[in-house]
Amino acid sequence: MSPAGVPVSVLPCAPGRAWPMGASAITRHGREGVNFAVYSRHAQRIEVCLYDAQGSRETGRVTLPLCSNGVWHGFVAGLGVGQLYGLRAHGPYQPLRGLRFNPAKLLLDPFARDIVGETHYLSLERDYAGQPTKHATVLDALPDAGDNAARIPKARVLDLAAELQAGAAVAARPQVALAQTVLYEAHVKGLTQRHPDVPAALRGCYAGLVSAPLLAHYQRLGITTLCLLPVQLHIPEAHLLEKGLRNYWGYNTLGYFIPEPRYASGHYPDARAEFRHMVDQLHRHGLEVVLDVVFNHSAESDTFGPTLSWRGLDNASWYAHDRAGQYLNFSGCGNSLDLAQPCALQLVMDSLRWWVQAFGVDGFRFDLATALGRDPLLQWHFHPMSGLLAAIAQDPVLAGVKLIAEPWDFGPGAYQLGRFPAGWHEWNDRFRDTSRAFWLGFDCTRGELARRLTGSSDRFEHDGRGPLSSINLVTAHDGMTLADLTSYRHKHNLANGEHNRDGHHNNLSANAGVEGPTPDEAVQALRGQWRRALLATLFCAQGIPQLLAGDEFGQSQHGNNNAYCQDNETGWLDWPGADTGLTDFVAGLIHLRHAHAAWRHARWFTGRASTAAGAPDISWRNPDGSAPTPADWEDPQSRSLACLIEVADEVMADEVVGGGLAPGERWLLLFHAASEPMPFALPPGRWRLVLDSATACALPQARWGAARPCVNDVTLPPHSVFGLVQTDRP
Repeated sequence: MSPAGVPVSVLPCAPGRAWPMGASAITRHGREGVNFAVYSRHAQRIEVCLYDAQGSRETGRVTLPLCSNGVWHGFVAGLGVGQLYGLRAHGPYQPLRGLRFNPAKLLLDPFARDIVGETHYLSLERDYAGQPTKHATVLDALPDAGDNAARIPKARVLDLAAELQAGAAVAARPQVALAQTVLYEAHVKGLTQRHPDVPAALRGCYAGLVSAPLLAHYQRLGITTLCLLPVQLHIPEAHLLEKGLRNYWGYNTLGYFIPEPRYASGHYPDARAEFRHMVDQLHRHGLEVVLDVVFNHSAESDTFGPTLSWRGLDNASWYAHDRAGQYLNFSGCGNSLDLAQPCALQLVMDSLRWWVQAFGVDGFRFDLATALGRDPLLQWHFHPMSGLLAAIAQDPVLAGVKLIAEPWDFGPGAYQLGRFPAGWHEWNDRFRDTSRAFWLGFDCTRGELARRLTGSSDRFEHDGRGPLSSINLVTAHDGMTLADLTSYRHKHNLANGEHNRDGHHNNLSANAGVEGPTPDEAVQALRGQWRRALLATLFCAQGIPQLLAGDEFGQSQHGNNNAYCQDNETGWLDWPGADTGLTDFVAGLIHLRHAHAAWRHARWFTGRASTAAGAPDISWRNPDGSAPTPADWEDPQSRSLACLIEVADEVMADEVVGGGLAPGERWLLLFHAASEPMPFALPPGRWRLVLDSATACALPQARWGAARPCVNDVTLPPHSVFGLVQTDRP
């Protein structure tokens, strides 16, 4: 019977096959139909409910006849592409044992490639009756008998071969060399929602990202790779709905194979087509697309959260539990997928391959990636060759895509910076915190800064890993923007509705004496010096730089360092208020980096002779020209340092594409974070000042003839970075 009490057809179902997972339109024994495969090791029966084209009326029901190694499967002849369906799982409802079967609840297929229906209020769905006791940590309740099919979206059967064919038609991946890579972290909606030159119909949409104004901006900056905040189908959490807010960032995934439909403009056949158009156009302009993906938890939240898919199908298998059957929460979001289970591992691998093959993406940034390597045989501690990490490493479809880890989570041994396998790149929070501390007046030493400038060998120099393993960043979506980092001493998150308790408490931020906006020109000038010095540090350091979208023109979130629920002008980039002078400076830095491999050396510096002239590849200097002593390196008061970079010509020939270090070219980088001017002694010869963060000057090589010549010494203004080049050895 349907929820309305109307009889539905019970359709015949052949055994079918246990692979691939989800719904597949196939021909079997000469008959066209759909094969269903659903993982549920603990279920007693799995039903497939079929719906009309609107998803409002159940038209038939199928009981999957066989279970092979935990996979229920069946083939229904006569069905085809476009068929809508949902799942019902039968079994015991014993939450204290980790079992949450309730056939009154319609469930989404975890492997669905498309869905039809509203998702906004899904976090309010529950499988239990009554309200839990306040502060309860376990669920001891009866199952809710109310049928929810009318409120649940339905999965839609796609022609998988046609989807893969469409993905193959996307322009080939640019395969940007790691040494040339510059990441640009952006939100699909926030990047274009307030851009006055993007057509109104495309603002906030996939197509808007490849509109002419945005493509021109990427080219102007010189970024190579867009790293997009989550674009997989996601839903707002219940506590946000209660406050009238929504999950703007999108770290609450419901559909791991489905592009978020809210970012579709409606000017293409569907969100999938528009997403492919976006990737295709970016590729044609030489740009890569890296997706931020969330496999550490699902949208079903904690014990008292919604039952939408995995929990209802087989809670005990899909999620990590303690011995009492309660959720392990390594994500801080209420649950953790058990990625040691074959079903969850296959979900991740199938999803990654799908986005590469069906949509043409170039890589992934894994949110809270320590969770990917947690092994139950090691009491849930991290291991760099866990089953999932090993599977990713050997997969031929994923070979050549960029893999970026956020190397921490909220579980035991959470912090794993530098421990991911060779081939991975990791967000380097040590670079972030050191850069902030050095420039903004917190505890720091020159030795710590030098380690971060040269690729963080203390973290990454092992197992064949190089400096490009480090993803260097000063800011990211999670935290203050660069403008706020230099304008606010404290976070200002009241708009999030959590009484300013959320977000990071230790931001290593400064305000130059005034909290927030001010007309004081002296304060504004100091803030500008800090911003440009931080940006210069980011782009002249070894490793792969990541720029937060909007930092190139002074984007502010009004001190909010956790704008995850600010789907409004706080979270959207303020293009009309852009500081175009700062944008020019950032573009100059990036183009210098592209053109000169001394700024992006792909090998570890040794400090030993590496050139025909017998000069070391890098040498460090105090402002007076002397070599730092051990005491100098660890002096917390000194904020002035210089490094001389000379890289052998044969190394340059291997690494430079379309230009680079000329024979005999030497770079001298000077860092001065103190509040008084400081003279620096120069090595012998004639130097040209081509980078001056104090005056926002970053000269391309074609203009070096007009650069200020320097001999013997140069005086740095406060809070500044200088870059000097010498093209003729003395």
